[in-house]
Amino acid sequence: MIKRIAALLLALALGACTSIARVEGDQVVNNKLVVHVPAAWNKVTDPWENEPYDIWTQEGIPLDHLRLWAGVKSGKALVAKPTMLFRAPGEKDARYPTFVAGLPPDNLVSLFESLYAHEGAVQVTRIDSTVFAGEKGVRFEFTLARRADDLTLKGVGWAAVHKDELYAATFAAPRLAFFDKLLPMAEAVVKTARIRG
Repeated sequence: MIKRIAALLLALALGACTSIARVEGDQVVNNKLVVHVPAAWNKVTDPWENEPYDIWTQEGIPLDHLRLWAGVKSGKALVAKPTMLFRAPGEKDARYPTFVAGLPPDNLVSLFESLYAHEGAVQVTRIDSTVFAGEKGVRFEFTLARRADDLTLKGVGWAAVHKDELYAATFAAPRLAFFDKLLPMAEAVVKTARIRG
């Protein structure tokens, strides 16, 4: 009983550190990507995590998210690698999707497929050429059957490379409730993306 209370208090203390701020107007991601936000989003910041992307939501992270990556250098992972304090002898680091300059569009999509595969079963359903942040890139659609809650999400992503750095965005939300409602809001942000400098 005492262990459960201690665990609950720890979870509450860590959760209390996460901040949420409404963002609208021009926003800059990683000092490299500018987007215009016509309708406010909630930007979620967790000081305990050093993720290489910004994460925004309308209804809360479990229900929808818009992630934005800007200027990911070759050899860098798309997510922060957790620090392993204790490791069994012979245990290897988990694999994380890592951007490498020169990847063809299909392989860029595979990076994001691997990223979401950590949450559940992913299926890429469509891949098209597009322009993202003023660069030739790729747009892809996917579904995610999330393990944690058996919820099926639908998602869309955009990715392009500029000067050997990755610029990307993904949006995902539950297929039946929020995806169709919120996708136009995500697309309104994504279509304004431009690389700084």
